[in-house]
Amino acid sequence: MAERAWSHAMEKRQLPDGPNARQRIYLIGRLRKAVKWADLFSHLCSVKGDSRTSLEAEAYASYMKGNLLFEQDRNWDTALRNFKSARSVYEELGKYGDVENQVLCRERVEELEPSIRYCLHKIGGSNLQASELLQIGEMEGPASDLFKSKLEAVMAEARSQQAASLTEFHWLGNRFPITNAKTRVAILKAQELEKDLHGPSADSVSAEKRLVTFDKVFTAYHEARSCIRSDLASAGSAENVKDDLNGLDKAVSAVLGQRTIERNQLLVSIAKSKLTRRRDDKNEKVTKPEELVRLYDLLLQNTADLSDLVSSGRDRKPEEVTFAEECELKSLAFRAERCFYLARSYSLAGKRSEAYALYCRARSLAENALQKFQAHSKTDQVMIKELKTLYDECRSYSCIEHATGIIEEVKAPENLSKKISTISLTGADKKVEKYLLEKLDLYEPAISESNVKAVPRIEPFPPAFQSIPRNPIVLDLAYNAIDFPSIENRMKKDKKGFI
Repeated sequence: MAERAWSHAMEKRQLPDGPNARQRIYLIGRLRKAVKWADLFSHLCSVKGDSRTSLEAEAYASYMKGNLLFEQDRNWDTALRNFKSARSVYEELGKYGDVENQVLCRERVEELEPSIRYCLHKIGGSNLQASELLQIGEMEGPASDLFKSKLEAVMAEARSQQAASLTEFHWLGNRFPITNAKTRVAILKAQELEKDLHGPSADSVSAEKRLVTFDKVFTAYHEARSCIRSDLASAGSAENVKDDLNGLDKAVSAVLGQRTIERNQLLVSIAKSKLTRRRDDKNEKVTKPEELVRLYDLLLQNTADLSDLVSSGRDRKPEEVTFAEECELKSLAFRAERCFYLARSYSLAGKRSEAYALYCRARSLAENALQKFQAHSKTDQVMIKELKTLYDECRSYSCIEHATGIIEEVKAPENLSKKISTISLTGADKKVEKYLLEKLDLYEPAISESNVKAVPRIEPFPPAFQSIPRNPIVLDLAYNAIDFPSIENRMKKDKKGFI
C-alpha cells in the first residue's frame, strides 16, 4: 500500500508541465498515505519479523518521512535527520549478509546521498556551488523527480542572484550591455553549461552527455535571443538602445553558430568512430560515407552563415576580421573532408574513375588548406594534424583506387569470356532452390543475413495453380445413389399399326 501511494505521487510529479495546485495537494496527500502505511509496516515488522527485517522497515519508514518533508519544502532539519537515519541503517546492513544484499544496500546509500546534501544546502551547513548542485541532480534514484524539481528552483534562484553582476556580454573585443534580467539569466545558464563542454573535465564526459549539454546550451541561447528581440521590438525610437540590442543579438547569434559547429563536429567524430567497425554488441547502425558527406554539408553551411554574420556591419574590429578568416580556413578543411568521403562513397559503389578523381581533388584541397593553416598567425594544431592525416589517406586511397581500376580493366575480358562460356544455348534454367517447407529435414537457413540482399524462400506465395477434376468424385457417388421416380407414364408413346 505504501508503494502504491508512492507510485501515485510520482505519477503526478512526472507530468510534462509539472503538477498544478490541485495535483500538488493530491501528491502530498498520497505521500502522507505512503508515510502512514510505511509506519504501520514498520510496526508490524517489529512485532512479527526478525531484527534485520525490522531495521529495513524502519529505514524505509524514515525514508518516506524524509520524502514527505522534502516535497513540503519545510522542516529541513527533520528531513535530514530521517534521511541520515535511513542511510545509517543501510550502511550497517551492507556490512553483513550475502554479496547481492550488500550491493543493494550500497545502492540505497548512494541514492540517499543527493537528498542529504541538498538538505544540508538548504539548512546552510554546506556551501555547494552551482556546478556541484548540477552534478547532484544528474544522480539517479527513486526520488530523482522530487529532487530535480527542487533543484531547478534552487538553480533559478542562484542564477537570478548571480545575474545581477552580469552587466555586459563580451564578444570579439566588443562589450554589449545587458539590461533585461531574463536575458542575463539565460546567458548565465548557457555559460555555466559551456563549462562542462570546454572545462578541464570535458574529455572525461561521454559523447552522448555532451550532445545533451549542447541541446541545453542551444535552448538557453535561443531564450536569450528571443528576449533580446522582444526588447528590440519595444525599444521605440531610441537609437542608442537599438544599436546595443542589435549588437547583443549579433553576438549571441554568433556564439550560437559557434556552438552549432562544435556540436556538428562532435557528430562527425561519432560517425567516424562507427565507420570502420562492422557492428558492435548493441547492433548499432554502421555509418555510411554518405552520412558524413551530409554532416560536412551542414558544417559548410554553418561556417558560411557564421562568416556572413560576423562580416556584416560597417565598423569591424580586427578581432572580427581575424574570426572571419578562421571561418574561411575551417571551410577549406571541411571541403577537403567532404570530398574525401564523397570519394569513398563512389569507391563503395564500384565507380573507380570517379573515386580516383575525387581522391586527387581531396588531396589537393587538403594540401591547400594545410598550407594556409600553417601560414596563419593562430595555428590550430588539432586541425593541422587532421589535415596531414587526411592528405596521407587521400594519397594512399588514390593509389589503391588506381590499382584496383587497372586490375578490373585487365580482368574484364576474362570475366566476360567466362560469363559467355556459361551461357546455355538450350535455354536450361538455373538450379531452382527449394523452399523451406520442401526441405524440413535439412538444417539450412531460408532467410539470408542482414547484409545480403536475397528474397527469403519459405513458401511460394501466391500458391501455384493446380488442376482439379471437372466433376468431383463425391458428387458422382451421390448421383449414383439417388433413386429417381419413373417417368414412363409421361413419355410420349409411339402409335404403331397392325402391319
